[in-house]
Amino acid sequence: AATAVVGVAALDIYASRELSRAEISSPDEIIQESLAINSTPQALYTFWRTVENLPRFMGHLESVTATGEHTSHWIAKAPAGMTVEWDAEIVRDDTDEGLSWQTVPGSEVTHEGTVRFEPSGSGRGTIVRVEMRYRPPAGKVGVQVARLFGEGPHLEIKDDLRRLKQLIETGELATTHGQPSGRRSLIGRATLRNH
Repeated sequence: AATAVVGVAALDIYASRELSRAEISSPDEIIQESLAINSTPQALYTFWRTVENLPRFMGHLESVTATGEHTSHWIAKAPAGMTVEWDAEIVRDDTDEGLSWQTVPGSEVTHEGTVRFEPSGSGRGTIVRVEMRYRPPAGKVGVQVARLFGEGPHLEIKDDLRRLKQLIETGELATTHGQPSGRRSLIGRATLRNH
């Protein structure tokens, strides 16, 4: 029993040292995603530039409010039902081509990103490219905890772009929210068999 306790303690010390090294060496998450959307670069730029539209397709956002011509206040959902808030500023604005932004100093979340709207090579639609550098509030530990709750930033951005595509191309987001689910009743099955 004593040997087992010593072994567990040694493993715990080793794991905590490795985790500390990983947090110091590489705390940033870099995310790159792209998706073709059947729309013009101009229309996509205009939609994205109106920051109040972002929560319409970014599932983790509760709200984004413009506070100036190039500044905005963001409120996002966090694991365990909590929220995180920050202020961001647009640091580059290429009309109809793309935007770059970053959080302002002192924000709870540190991230910067770029979105580009490039005409597709086929002449139909636009390639939307998103690149983000994100520093989770609790470093690598925060990323791992978020993934336990199913909220990794890579998956979020990919899902966000899919929702943007659906919203732009169809004008709405399909959802199963509020739809009934579950097994059919035995009465329903018996009725179907009898007909």
